[in-house]
Amino acid sequence: MSDPQNSSQPGMPRRDFVRSAAIAAAGITIVPRHVLGKGQTAPSDLVNVAGVGIGGMGRSNMTALASQNIVALCDIDWGFASKGYDGIPQQVAAMEKRLAEANPAPSAEQKQNALTQITNLKLLSEKAGKATRYVDYREMLEKQKDIDAVMIATPDHTHALIATAAMSMGKHVYVQKPLAWSVEECRALARKAEDKKLVTQMGNQGHSTDNARLVNEYIQSGTIGEVREVHIWTNRPYAYWPQGIPRPAPMKAADGNASQPWNLKHVMDTLGDALEKVPHSVPDKLAWDLFLGPAPQVDYHPVYHPFNWRGWCDWGVGAIGDMGAHLIDHPFWALDLGYPTTVETQSTPYNKQTYPAATTTYYEFPARGSMPPVRISWYDGGLLPPKVEDLGEEEFDKGGGVLYVGSKGKLLHGTYAQNPRLLPKKFADSTPKPAEKFKRITTSHEMNWIEAIKGKAETTSPFSYAAKLTEVMLLGVVALNAGKKIQYDGANMKIPNAPQAEQFLKRQFRQGWSLS
Repeated sequence: MSDPQNSSQPGMPRRDFVRSAAIAAAGITIVPRHVLGKGQTAPSDLVNVAGVGIGGMGRSNMTALASQNIVALCDIDWGFASKGYDGIPQQVAAMEKRLAEANPAPSAEQKQNALTQITNLKLLSEKAGKATRYVDYREMLEKQKDIDAVMIATPDHTHALIATAAMSMGKHVYVQKPLAWSVEECRALARKAEDKKLVTQMGNQGHSTDNARLVNEYIQSGTIGEVREVHIWTNRPYAYWPQGIPRPAPMKAADGNASQPWNLKHVMDTLGDALEKVPHSVPDKLAWDLFLGPAPQVDYHPVYHPFNWRGWCDWGVGAIGDMGAHLIDHPFWALDLGYPTTVETQSTPYNKQTYPAATTTYYEFPARGSMPPVRISWYDGGLLPPKVEDLGEEEFDKGGGVLYVGSKGKLLHGTYAQNPRLLPKKFADSTPKPAEKFKRITTSHEMNWIEAIKGKAETTSPFSYAAKLTEVMLLGVVALNAGKKIQYDGANMKIPNAPQAEQFLKRQFRQGWSLS
């Protein structure tokens, strides 16, 4: 489709328009479902999907979308991305073997989930081989005229650029979390989505789960009373990617501190020198300048890409940007939090090249209607909140979780809202589950987006919601860079007590790159 906002006929449902426009562009005839036979899907019922950043998490997203028409795939590193697709037959064979030999036998639900994954992988393997391949998303959008929707799973710093370009051409977009690298970009994406009236979704898949809705029902039913305090934690980046390390660089001259020759500075300089000596020519199939995109010019090194970019300030937004979308999401939604009034981040040493090894961030949110003010405490890098007596012999899951402290009791759940449960045990045993008030999502998070494009559903994490959530997450990074507790005027995107810190709400784009 070119631009559904300008091209759709008055009164025509979006689903019908998607179908009609795609058919007109391709010059084909609608094939009714009854002609194909039971269980078959007419081509006109499918959305033409392109993927940008299709390795790693992007491949997982494309697997979930494999029932649709996969018309184009774009990646700046086909050497890395191709491995995930070339290995699908072996992965499917291994999954089928595990399923057949499972002891004890999986539950019916587990078996169905495994079979769905196997089916989707087979579909993706077939369709990816036929899709047109690109390296530069701009070329793809310019040349490929049959794209209806774009899945974006690139490094954080290019999310906003690609999504803006796609939406400007009338494409629906699915963007991996975090929505963007900066607060300014979040707001720009929300405005663009609203202006173009497009279907959008951020890739915080836990938002579509039944457990996420159960958390809302516990909180909003008043089961645990008034909530004024929330603790959130994750073990990222620990054991996942490095942070708090120096850039690869030749050893600097000795600083002359003979009494402490192996102080922290010297150790970091030595580490940077050792990294510099690692061979780091640009891989043949990596378009490094396109990887950099709007970020400053930096020479390639394998400590940056793939995956480790999350911990580097030029491209990622650290643990709070990575996992906040799966953890902060739930209290932000259930407590209807909006913008905080103050944010303060404390950390281990921070060199402003990589994020610190560990941080704590404290948010103060104002009262909302009848709900009281809330203080949220965030911990990463393996840090945990103080253990509460109500846990008894249980320990906090070091991988991550959320603890809501209410006036009547506590609610605890894991990452993605997994396993929500009340504390203490006596309170849990005597308290029934709240009534279901939130509609459950029966598809994957990705297919919820597709169903919304077809006019059959609404997305659970559209940019109108995801932009504000991501902004709250990124304010933790802003406070880290400010080096002090900031007061935040969310309505005007201002920091009254530290105006100089407002520079951290935006990014300076490298020449040749812009959101416009």
